Amino acid sequence: MTVGIVVFPGSNCDRDVRWALEGCLQLSTRFLWHEERDLSGIDAVVLPGGFSYGDYLRCGAIARFAPVLEAVRDFAEDGGPVLGICNGFQVLTEMGLLPGALTRNQHLHFICDNTELVVQPQRCVWLQGYGSGQKIQLPIAHGEGRYQCDPAQLEQLDGQGQIVLRYAANPNGSTGDVAGLCNPAGNVLGLMPHPERACDPQLGGTDGRALLASLLGAQVAV
Repeated sequence: MTVGIVVFPGSNCDRDVRWALEGCLQLSTRFLWHEERDLSGIDAVVLPGGFSYGDYLRCGAIARFAPVLEAVRDFAEDGGPVLGICNGFQVLTEMGLLPGALTRNQHLHFICDNTELVVQPQRCVWLQGYGSGQKIQLPIAHGEGRYQCDPAQLEQLDGQGQIVLRYAANPNGSTGDVAGLCNPAGNVLGLMPHPERACDPQLGGTDGRALLASLLGAQVAV
C-alpha cells in the first residue's frame, strides 16, 4: 500500500505524516506536489497541515484550485480514502468535499495544546480502530479551527452520523463542539487535531496511531 501526501507551498506537516506512516506503521508514502495530476499507484491520500499558499485570502481558499486536487476529488468520489488534517480539513471544506467552514478561533488566538476528543466512528473508515464514545488525546495547533455551519446543517450532519469527532472541552468555539467530520460515504475525513503527532509514546502519546492504522489494515499496538 502507498499513501500519497499532498505538498503545497506552505505545507509544514507533510514530513510529520510521512514519519508517522513510514516510521511507526512501516507503510510506503509518496509526496504529491501540488501541480501533479497522477495518482496512479496511490491507495490513500492525506492533505497535511500547514499554511497552503500562505493562507492568503483565507485558509485553503487558494489551495482548492491546485491541479492535484482535481485528481483528489475524482479519487474521493470513486471511494478512495482521503484524510485532511488541520489545513487539510480547511482545504476539504473549501473544495466542498466536506460541508461548513473553518474560521478564526473564538478568542482570535493561535492555540497549541493537547485536547480531549470523543470519537463516534459511525461509518468513517479512518476511525474503525476506535470504540464508540472512546475518549482520546490529540494535539491541536491552529488559529482558524473554529468550525461553523448553520443549525439546520448541524442537525443534518448529526443525524447522518457525519460528526465523528467532538471536543470534550471546546477550545476554539466550534459549532456543536465539532473537531472532525466525514462525508456521507465515510471515506473522506477532515479533522483539526493532529493524529500524526500522537503516534509515539515518547512524542505526544499514541492515541493517533489507530486513526492511521485502522484504514490501512496495519497490525500495530495502539
